Amino acid sequence: MSFKIPDTPEELFRQGSRNFSQMNRYMPFVLFIFILLFVAVTSFYTVEQDEVGVIRRFGKYHRTTDPGLHWKLPFNIEQLDRVQVKRIFKEEFGFRTEKAGVKTQYSTKSFNDEALMLTGDLNVLDVSWIVQFKIKDPVQLLFNVRNPRETVRDLSEAVMRQVIGDSSVSQALTTRKNEINQEVREILQTTMDDYYKIGIQITKLELQEVLPPEPVTKSFNEVNEAEQEREKVINQSWEAYNKVIPKARGQAEKTIREAEGYALSRVKKAEGDAALFLETWNAYKSAKDVTRRRIYLETLGEVIPRIGKVYVFEPEANNVIPLLNIGDSEGVKLK
Repeated sequence: MSFKIPDTPEELFRQGSRNFSQMNRYMPFVLFIFILLFVAVTSFYTVEQDEVGVIRRFGKYHRTTDPGLHWKLPFNIEQLDRVQVKRIFKEEFGFRTEKAGVKTQYSTKSFNDEALMLTGDLNVLDVSWIVQFKIKDPVQLLFNVRNPRETVRDLSEAVMRQVIGDSSVSQALTTRKNEINQEVREILQTTMDDYYKIGIQITKLELQEVLPPEPVTKSFNEVNEAEQEREKVINQSWEAYNKVIPKARGQAEKTIREAEGYALSRVKKAEGDAALFLETWNAYKSAKDVTRRRIYLETLGEVIPRIGKVYVFEPEANNVIPLLNIGDSEGVKLK
């Protein structure tokens, strides 16, 4: 088939009409192929492993599909939204990471509008933190909130300001960091679930740095050093107290117990002496002569062993009777 260049406009028009007539014979087939391709492209879709597919029919939620190859109604009767339900998203507050790696690079811009916060004792702190979250309900995410990331950021900042505002500056700087993390996470999750229902699960919330503003950092450090010195002195005082007071209490308790024991022994001894006296008195009333002699002999038995040297003189004798070694003997038995 040869193609001849027309010499006149009339010839050009006649050739175009002839070619167009030939093309009309194939037009239905071409149109059918085009429609078939369009239906295939707009009907079949693939969902990745970390995603789910949310199908809307005429704009209304219809179903959720799992990862894999699926089919939906063409011509935008059913529309697909892919939602990454296994990915962990992160939002940074008070700082921005420009490049992560072995040497992480951070933005040098100031984020004081979101980082500066007022504490419960009217001090200002520079607070930075991160929030990590994932999508737990893709339907709520698509239909209940317009901008999920901005919503998470706004709610996180509001809750953090509330909790920091309920804490003193010393608590926020030292003792309550873990409590603040837990409290902010619980309040934030409750707010998103009960009030907004945006289908987001907070997986991690952690304070990065809680610092005084740069212009007053030196003053804050001096105050902290004074507080630490104060705590040191108090701890040393308590240490000395714990060493001395328990010892004194133990000594006092020992003295009290010894006194109680001594008093008890004296009472028991007195009771025994009284009982002995009563028995002796009763025996004396029964046999006065025998009792008197027994008491006399018992008294001599107690006294004589404690005597040293004994000299015996007879009133009518001219010379001294020889020494009796009564004190050196083992004992003197009198009958």
